Amino acid sequence: MDYKQDDSYLLLSGIQHFQFCPRQWALIHIEQQWEENVRTVEGQHLHQKADDPYVREKRKDKLTVRGMAVKSESLNISGQCDVVEFVEHPTGVSLHGTPGLYRPIPVEYKRGKPKVGKEDELQLAAQAICLEEMFLCSIDEGYLYYHETKHRHQVMLSDALKDEVRKIVNKMNDYYRTRYTPRVKTGPHCKSCSLQNICLPELMVRESVTTYLERRLKD
Repeated sequence: MDYKQDDSYLLLSGIQHFQFCPRQWALIHIEQQWEENVRTVEGQHLHQKADDPYVREKRKDKLTVRGMAVKSESLNISGQCDVVEFVEHPTGVSLHGTPGLYRPIPVEYKRGKPKVGKEDELQLAAQAICLEEMFLCSIDEGYLYYHETKHRHQVMLSDALKDEVRKIVNKMNDYYRTRYTPRVKTGPHCKSCSLQNICLPELMVRESVTTYLERRLKD
């Protein structure tokens, strides 16, 4: 779950939408179109359980913070981490009001099971970049927790993965600045898209949603 502290920032969660389908991302974040389906409702419910900003739990050498607001000036994105675990480590960073040094580790909660694509890993890497800028540190690992498998998967946050995030976000910023919505590129992913009825992939191959709606209003 994400929110913007400033309208000039793009939502961090948009990285997952963009990787799944740039057109879907543009419909949501540029044209402000949205439609609920079972997947989005279940995903929101799962994140509501994880994103409790009033929960700050300390157990032994680990401090767990839920719903932590993060942002990156270099990427121009902001949002929330489901969970950030601060684990005591001699090479870690200091936290205000908490003795000791800690290494921040992002943990993202997901509905279902691990995906074939890299969208979840890219979103986690984007969270790591935000945390690195905020705490002036380096983060080389994070975790994805999948509700269906009830299992945490470790993700190595390599420089290559972070560079891929930067390339994607640069393109997102370009599209947003120019208000560009990509044309339809149909594929198997269309069947699971929450915007299928809005995108209308069979009809929209040659025109944008905005143009289609304007034309229908004139009819």
